[in-house]
Amino acid sequence: MSELESRISSPVDFEKNGKQTGYLRLPYSSNVSAYGWIGIPIAVIRNGTGPTVYLGAGNHGDEYEGQITLVRLIRELDPAQIQGRLIILPATNTPAAMNHSRTSPIDHGNLNRSFPGEPWAPDHRPTGAIAHYIANAILPLCDASLDMHSGGKTLDYIPSALIRRDGDDGHFQKKLAALRAFGAPIGYIVEGGSPSAGGGQRPPTLNAHSDAFGAISLGTELGGAGTVTRTTLGVARRGVYNFLTHLGVLESGHPYAQMGHEPRLLTVGGPDYYVHAPTRGAFEPAFDLGDEVNAGDLAGWIHQIDEPDLPAREVYFERSGVAFCKRPIVAVERGDCLAHLGTDWTG
Repeated sequence: MSELESRISSPVDFEKNGKQTGYLRLPYSSNVSAYGWIGIPIAVIRNGTGPTVYLGAGNHGDEYEGQITLVRLIRELDPAQIQGRLIILPATNTPAAMNHSRTSPIDHGNLNRSFPGEPWAPDHRPTGAIAHYIANAILPLCDASLDMHSGGKTLDYIPSALIRRDGDDGHFQKKLAALRAFGAPIGYIVEGGSPSAGGGQRPPTLNAHSDAFGAISLGTELGGAGTVTRTTLGVARRGVYNFLTHLGVLESGHPYAQMGHEPRLLTVGGPDYYVHAPTRGAFEPAFDLGDEVNAGDLAGWIHQIDEPDLPAREVYFERSGVAFCKRPIVAVERGDCLAHLGTDWTG
């Protein structure tokens, strides 16, 4: 691997066969450790010839399905079971993961809005350094990537996998096949500047930068509400094994892979797919997760509990679709996402 300008150093040899585990070291001088470092757990599993695949979770630290699934995968997989190379980061933004928060407690950095990052980010901006290392040391090695998310503490999803489509993407059909193979109940296509991707046509996300290298880039939204269930963990585990089988890293017939489940394919586009709170208060939903809604339908009411004489503020859906994401928290501030929709993908 060529020299990379980065403050992060790696204990693993990406070219070595077998299973290696360790910690990427990001120097961090703090009030409690003058010459310390942040340890970002990494595993590399390599055997034979085959594709290189990045598997990541903990990009947001309060999203647990991917983190649990990948630490189990690291323990379970024997190198002899695979053909290719897996680069696994189960707690990608480690400060956020250890703090059980979406963003880093050190710099409040949102890793999935920080790409391509900073090669020489100072101690008080570790998120930029992590993003730069992934974007420049790991993703260029990869033929495919899976960045595992869920709704975290503030959103709850019907378990889903997703891909991006930006105009004329020559790899779109390969990504669509991988989306189908993952086998989540919902597979959705993020169109261009969707707010869920940070807005703009080139969002600063891991998947967008993986796409730029021509990789088969897949993401997930596997549940949320700050917890896990047997159902969401089951979708996550089967999906990872399905993805690796689809890519040829694993042989078909692995007991954890269950191919053949066809997801409902949806499109997620611009701002009218989302419902946001117009004011602070207590949100009472008028819909359930998974409901089919129409444009103009009532999404819910925002109450001012401390001023009971004030009328509730009604909130409406701007378009028709299926509400496959919902805020599970009653307390809202102006601008909070209350729900978002998908519309059936027509190709």
